[in-house]
Amino acid sequence: MSILITADELAATPAVLLDVRWRLDRPDGSGEFRAGHVPGAVYVDLDHQLASHGEPADGRHPLPTVEALQAAARSWGIDDDSTVVVYDDQGNLAAARAWWLLTYAGVSDVRVLDGGLQAWTASDRPLETGDAAPAPGSVTLAYGHLPVVDIDDVLDAAATGSLLDARAPERYRGETEPIDPVAGHIPGAINTPTGQNLADDGRFLDPATLRGRFIAAGVDPDRPVATYCGSGVTAAHNIVALTLAGFEPALYPGSWSQWSNQPDRPVATGTSQGVPA
Repeated sequence: MSILITADELAATPAVLLDVRWRLDRPDGSGEFRAGHVPGAVYVDLDHQLASHGEPADGRHPLPTVEALQAAARSWGIDDDSTVVVYDDQGNLAAARAWWLLTYAGVSDVRVLDGGLQAWTASDRPLETGDAAPAPGSVTLAYGHLPVVDIDDVLDAAATGSLLDARAPERYRGETEPIDPVAGHIPGAINTPTGQNLADDGRFLDPATLRGRFIAAGVDPDRPVATYCGSGVTAAHNIVALTLAGFEPALYPGSWSQWSNQPDRPVATGTSQGVPA
């Protein structure tokens, strides 16, 4: 089953539609949702429904409890046999978090609208305005359907396979850090920014091109691969791209925001990829 769905395919596919508009500088996308969304879509609040919040050492977007996610998913109208389609208006950088989290929780058919909201409007299809009030669903969720690595496994992941950092190159190199307490990256990580997963039209590159990109960056196709980002949101975009490219990637959900909030964790800067002994 494909991860991606086109606007034409979506128009012919009964689905629960989730609008996951979110930006780091403007996390509440509900106003944009009400101004215009794919007909039938439900707004998903990434900060409060696709994440929990605790101590800084937990990171900025820890995974919600499965009970909280299940309650949210039911409020969106998801049943056990639902096809779910997620999208946003920023290259699916936020929507990928919903795709990953619901797949991790056992929803069997979750897809990403390739090209996002822009692909829908470019197909000359209408938007709907206002709020949404879907009938409640009855889905039952359980975590564990996709691989993850935790904070104590990350260095091993870099040493025994490929650990990818999905952030912008200047943050990876430690030249700037606008959010988290320490600049740099996890030792051994390879920088593969999420923006490079997309073509100019906002759609994902084809699988062969994506695979070539990751291998050229240093990913060994015969060894495990894991990825992280700032807070575990856009790393899910790397998970989509890696999966399209034929890999079976793991996510480090805590990502740099968790790692950098624990002073005993080693930090690398520049283009260094060395793994500490």
